Amino acid sequence: MSGAQEVLRAARAHKVRIATAESCTGGLIIAALTDIAGSSDVVDRGFITYSNAAKEQMLGVRVATLNAFGAVSQQVAAEMAQGALARSDSGLAVAVTGIAGPGGSEHKPEGRVCFGLADARSVWVETMEFGAVGRANVRQATVAHALALMLRALTRPDQP
Repeated sequence: MSGAQEVLRAARAHKVRIATAESCTGGLIIAALTDIAGSSDVVDRGFITYSNAAKEQMLGVRVATLNAFGAVSQQVAAEMAQGALARSDSGLAVAVTGIAGPGGSEHKPEGRVCFGLADARSVWVETMEFGAVGRANVRQATVAHALALMLRALTRPDQP
């Protein structure tokens, strides 16, 4: 069973709808979920917010947060997840923002991805360093990790 199938199964079991807020993956997480027939019973929507303006307009990410921390930050990931939750009919939202590459900087290297996970009780964030493994590999690793985070949140709500 794929990670996406496991997430859908767990969401159904817990009667939780899902939303995504994606930057560096450009919709790959929501695509992984909706590639599976019947996913519409638990998948609500996906926000693809590649630009800062889209993050602001679609998710309510604050300009002050973007200016203070940059788009690739746990603070922005948290606001993206909260915004997706607030602007959907979902009980769980995952957000990703990162540098898939090529490129990056000394302070924000290629392969850094910040994750946000929000439900009605809390917001949880983490940063993963996938390394300079190539754009496609960073994006696929991000999808796999986002699915794992959602599955953990659905099956072990005390540990996101």
